[in-house]
Amino acid sequence: MEYDGDLASARRWFGAAYVEAERTGDVAVMARAVVGYGGLWVHEHRTAVAAGLFEGRAAYVSTLVAAAGLDPEKHGDLALRLRVRAAGESDYRVGRSETILALLDEARASPDPAARIEALSIAHHCLLGPEYVHLRRRLADELIGEAARAGRRGPMLMSLLWQVVDMLLSGDRHAGRRLAELRAQLAEGPHLAAGFVAGAVDVMLAIRAGRLEEAEQLAQQCYELGTKAGDVDAQAWYVAQLVAIRWYQGRLPELLPMLYATASAPTLSAVDNSLVGAVAVASALAGDRRAAENALASLRGSGLDRLPRSSSWLVTMYGIVEAAYLLDNRHAAARVYGLLLPFAHLPMMASLGVACFGSVEHALGVAALTMGDLDRAMEHLREAVHRNLALGHWPAVRTSRLRFAEALDRRGGPDDAAAAAAQRTAAGELAPPGESGATAHSVTCVRQGRRWRVEMGARSVTVDHMVGMLHLAVLTANAGAEIRSIELVAGVEALGRAAATDAGSAQALLDETAVRSYRQRVAELTEAIDGAGHRGVAAAVATMEQERDWVLAQLGTGTSLAGRRRSFANDEERARLAVGRAIRRAVAQIDRADPVIGAHLRASVHSGMRCWYQPAGPVA
Repeated sequence: MEYDGDLASARRWFGAAYVEAERTGDVAVMARAVVGYGGLWVHEHRTAVAAGLFEGRAAYVSTLVAAAGLDPEKHGDLALRLRVRAAGESDYRVGRSETILALLDEARASPDPAARIEALSIAHHCLLGPEYVHLRRRLADELIGEAARAGRRGPMLMSLLWQVVDMLLSGDRHAGRRLAELRAQLAEGPHLAAGFVAGAVDVMLAIRAGRLEEAEQLAQQCYELGTKAGDVDAQAWYVAQLVAIRWYQGRLPELLPMLYATASAPTLSAVDNSLVGAVAVASALAGDRRAAENALASLRGSGLDRLPRSSSWLVTMYGIVEAAYLLDNRHAAARVYGLLLPFAHLPMMASLGVACFGSVEHALGVAALTMGDLDRAMEHLREAVHRNLALGHWPAVRTSRLRFAEALDRRGGPDDAAAAAAQRTAAGELAPPGESGATAHSVTCVRQGRRWRVEMGARSVTVDHMVGMLHLAVLTANAGAEIRSIELVAGVEALGRAAATDAGSAQALLDETAVRSYRQRVAELTEAIDGAGHRGVAAAVATMEQERDWVLAQLGTGTSLAGRRRSFANDEERARLAVGRAIRRAVAQIDRADPVIGAHLRASVHSGMRCWYQPAGPVA
């Protein structure tokens, strides 16, 4: 295990060695077998049965070692090594470090180099929370010195690996240098466990670079390597990487079945709550408010401050922030804001650097946006753009710019509209390079009862009905065509009643162009419905029939039974204002559910006396 990092084979051999040593009564071999069976990491034995077996053997052997009085010069400090392992397992499962740090001082005084190396590595693993950045770095430096003196390859690789992890988790700009050194060591000979972590970091770096398709391929390869190595985190890391990829692709709800399964898997780390946060966000994006609120409530539990500060804590907090934003939960946003504020300088990394969601400043900005504190939101989001640029995390830069633009729009100051447009233009230039999926798409709006399904390429979201959605449906169904506001507003009942009370200065609700556009759309839908019906696509037929019914209703509102256009009072300014407000509210609603579609609509929909939808620019 120490030399080739094959955790699965090591567990088999150490397990067999324990059984044989127990049969022969060799206490020293039993102790070494238990220590080895613990693994390179902490908390490798996740299921109740596996953990119970390991802990039972460790406690039993500790008693035998104490009674046997083994010579430390001959056998090493086995009693201390057993206590260190037990303390690390116990502390890690509850998200604390007091016991292992107390034992670390004792281990430093031990003449046994194996005891010192193991204590440093296990203590480091128990200190992956964001508050231990500086202490971890000191332990990793100390560990590499011990490994160098011992002259053992396994500890040297682990010490380099911990330094890479520390530098990534702290956002150190020189992390690449240490990663290159680790890769050079791995090139001299394979080490499955260390190679698995290095491969996971490669996935994260591909996501940062915006190479999302490549990242997905690398994630699959990394998962296969982790499975081969016998790493218990292989599945969870793979899912975390897919969450990051799908989040930046705008396709997170696709992962809901996998998220539910993995979040409840018995092999998931006891201190990892990040996938529950992902369930909350994905459910909210999918329009399942009940499931989203359930996941969010389960995380909040008896208090967010009681969640273990593990290596996944920052990502968990970010999941809560995004879910609170989508659910408009100001209380949850405010609570997370206070917890995250001390860590604003850090990146939001999952586990040992396997996935990154950008700067904590972004999460703080989204929380402030949800709270309605627009000035504070802009301050954080402006800084998030800067820090994400420093990380080279282009999808995160793009996301922060879009949220910054939203904050500017909401504030609505004299220069905010222009500033928001500039942010969206800059975000539009950050479509992931080399992604074949980054092509221009048009938005479609399909009525589904009291809800609307808004689709753009592979992205889709379901939102509530409102008047502005009617206007967007007409504009997106007639891309490039100019339609007067006074014609769009014809379907609004209140204005229709106002028209009936004022016969002066008659103005047609629907001009000939609009009527032709509506009738053409009816014809297209009818033809599509007939074709889908022949193919037996019931769901598609129902969706298109709903849209056709709505278009026919609009025609009925704007024309008489004989096809003659009805009249409306000549108040184009009133129509312009009404349509503009309604469209902005509808786009804001879509933006809350999917910022990429929202940004596209803001850039592509023009409202005024005449309105139009002109798709512009690529989207991810």
